[in-house]
Amino acid sequence: MNLELARLQMIGQQLRAWDVLDERVLEVMSLLPRENFIAPGWRGLAYADAALPMGEGRELAPPKIQGRALQALLPRPDERVLEIGSGTGYLTACLARLAGHVTSVESNPDLAGAARDNLAALGIANVEILAGDALAMEFPGRFDVVCVNDPFAGPTSALEALLEEGGRLFVVTGREPLMEAKRITRTGAAEWETEILFETCLPPLDAQRPTPEFCF
Repeated sequence: MNLELARLQMIGQQLRAWDVLDERVLEVMSLLPRENFIAPGWRGLAYADAALPMGEGRELAPPKIQGRALQALLPRPDERVLEIGSGTGYLTACLARLAGHVTSVESNPDLAGAARDNLAALGIANVEILAGDALAMEFPGRFDVVCVNDPFAGPTSALEALLEEGGRLFVVTGREPLMEAKRITRTGAAEWETEILFETCLPPLDAQRPTPEFCF
């Protein structure tokens, strides 16, 4: 399969068609080899309009959703980013190409290791990958951008508190089958503005999956 052609088709047929129009975002996603972040057996579908397995029971979101997340946040070269849910590092790499520095936290140590290896293979050095629970960590200061890659079922106040004034948070909230992608902007010391960007449905982390109900 011609992956270079598939990458160009992703830009025109998926991203632009889903209103991802920012030229910086399109350039980054047109240059990064998405296939490098996907399990070998699935690399031929790297640019398909579908979620793809990364291993460890996790999935890489479709390109159009990741493009909308990047466009909602638009990190600048002088900004600090916190990413929650590194996965194998694809969106981490996109954020790193846009921002000054990225701190990315992954709860699964094996995926954190894979993300480090994938980023190092591309020579992306302005990223720190941490393994653990981001909300249990203490960080040296707040962030200009916070990007949460997995659905978030609880209240977002702890995430909002991580933002500098003027900072932006991207998060998908709710439960299957209806979730909302939101951009939350910190507009003051204790003020935030929330915009609903689009509706979606992403698979939750195993820890957030509801307990099955038995029907009789």
